[in-house]
Amino acid sequence: MALPDDTWQTDLLPGLEALYEDLHRHPELSGQEHRTAGKAARALTEAGYEVTEGVGGTGVVGVLRNGDGPVVMLRADMDALPVRENTGLPYASEAVADGPDGESVPVAHACGHDMHVTALAGAAALLARLRAHWSGTVLAVFQPAEELMAGARAMIADGLFERFPRPSVVLGQHVGPLPAGMIGHREGPVMAGADVGDVQLFGRGGHGSRPEATVDPVLMAASVVVRLQGIVAREVPAAETAVVTVGRLQAGTKENVIPDTARLGISVRSYTPQVRRLVIDAIERIVNAEAAASGAPKPPVITWSPGAPVLVSDPEATRAVGADLAAHFGAERLLPLPPIAASEDVGLFGEAAGVPTVFWFWGGTDAAATLAAFQEGRLDELPSNHSPEFAPVLQPTLTTGVEALVVAALGRLGAGTGADAGAGAGSA
Repeated sequence: MALPDDTWQTDLLPGLEALYEDLHRHPELSGQEHRTAGKAARALTEAGYEVTEGVGGTGVVGVLRNGDGPVVMLRADMDALPVRENTGLPYASEAVADGPDGESVPVAHACGHDMHVTALAGAAALLARLRAHWSGTVLAVFQPAEELMAGARAMIADGLFERFPRPSVVLGQHVGPLPAGMIGHREGPVMAGADVGDVQLFGRGGHGSRPEATVDPVLMAASVVVRLQGIVAREVPAAETAVVTVGRLQAGTKENVIPDTARLGISVRSYTPQVRRLVIDAIERIVNAEAAASGAPKPPVITWSPGAPVLVSDPEATRAVGADLAAHFGAERLLPLPPIAASEDVGLFGEAAGVPTVFWFWGGTDAAATLAAFQEGRLDELPSNHSPEFAPVLQPTLTTGVEALVVAALGRLGAGTGADAGAGAGSA
């Protein structure tokens, strides 16, 4: 599938590159994406979309109507991470912001969401230029708070599919440590489901010189952390996959004071409901048992927050999109992917609308550097998402991201007239 406009890189690309560098330099934490949302809304307005801001917090929705036909939703996430950037780029972030606990933290687009926003802005503008070649409606959704697994739920709860046209398919993509210009795809489960647990352990504090007079929640927490590592190794069947990570352990304020409490933040990744239940039940059993073994004065409190379901790229729709992408880019630029243990909340949109979701990855790592690392067995040394050193190379990452969304959308929209659709095509 060849794009019917081969001039867009001359006309649109310089502005998109400037937009990307601006977004990269000015990242915003989950739920704080006001400036980013404003940039997205401005790009949609300039392209002729009906624009609504403040959906589900800072979410932005653009609608471009072009006669009868399917409604195709394109989604990009906008939030950044509390990470100090270490890329050395001339447009590197030096931003700081108040985190959820009120403390100042560095902020960086270490997951590539600035590239997602820019690619969708470019795709929306290009689809508007190509209205003579398709019919239907484009629904462009810029989502907040993906890193908290909260933004998709918030937009859905705010009436996304009641206030705006309900799509027939949801299309999404994510930049990652593949060679720039390549596209990674998979049918079925693409990314793991995620659950987030908060555990509060209770002890009895006292002087560090008299541990016998206390119940030490730090030791209790350490025992829990070690014991949790046996769940995947000894309880999850070898043919299944799961991940249990303790990413947060907080206790105490001074080296010679045994505190009263300790808290753990636990991340669980799984691909099936059965394994998910097995892992969560094992975590709760271990936490309660270690507390009892330590003589805790009261039972621990375990709270599970909504995460993300397993991200399933609908097999039939994925094959159709993959064929379109292969026809445009060449089959040699498409790579099959294994299941990925990271998680995404984009699948909630397809679930809520009752329609297929199609999701793919595209590369943002310098191709020559990636090939050299592969040949030398150093692939794990390349920066990946959430690393302070991660930032996609600007090109061909950006052009690939724009064109992938456009090609996938054109294949799902109706046929156009072949003539200039005119201003009336975008009327409500």
